Amino acid sequence: MPAVRRPQRDATEPDARPPEGGLAPSRRKGAQRQVGPVTATRAHIGVGSNLADPARQIEAAFSELAALPNTRLAAVSSLYRTAPVGGSAHQPDYLNAVAALDTTLPPRQLLAALQAIERRHRRRRAVVNAPRTLDLDLLLYGAHLRTGRELLLPHPRLHVRGFVLKPLLEVAPEVVIPGRGRGRKFLPRCRTQRVTRIGTASRSR
Repeated sequence: MPAVRRPQRDATEPDARPPEGGLAPSRRKGAQRQVGPVTATRAHIGVGSNLADPARQIEAAFSELAALPNTRLAAVSSLYRTAPVGGSAHQPDYLNAVAALDTTLPPRQLLAALQAIERRHRRRRAVVNAPRTLDLDLLLYGAHLRTGRELLLPHPRLHVRGFVLKPLLEVAPEVVIPGRGRGRKFLPRCRTQRVTRIGTASRSR
């Protein structure tokens, strides 16, 4: 029987096979970066605390975010002291920050990883807007728009919270909020909110 010759792939044709040990690079333009052989998405995480030494909680959270699989901690903002929003008027002020991650974890898997970090910090969810040891919010995942009970992207209150916008604009000055536009245009709407930059996590205690 004559040998069957496989058709040769044209040298200009992109190889659709995923690289060994990773996912195929995405062709979406915008908020994606190449990390090793796999295309990563830039995600922004809101980090907050008002219990049990908030600066230490946030600093530890940054380290835990950096240790997530298939993830690189790209940038962290300064800490911002903010008044509590909702809940008891007698609870302590919050410290808030934003971390930028380059990750190949899908949004739902990244959210589950954030919630696991919260649990390790003994986060309790019994009462809405109650004081907390650590709060991690998935604010943005590239240019993704997503609706659902468990996960909304972008975070639905991102554009009205000064304690999120200010640290977010520090690490991403030209950030665009999918479906809403440039983040900077929303900052004047938050000018009555008390948000004060106090320094980095390691220097603010």
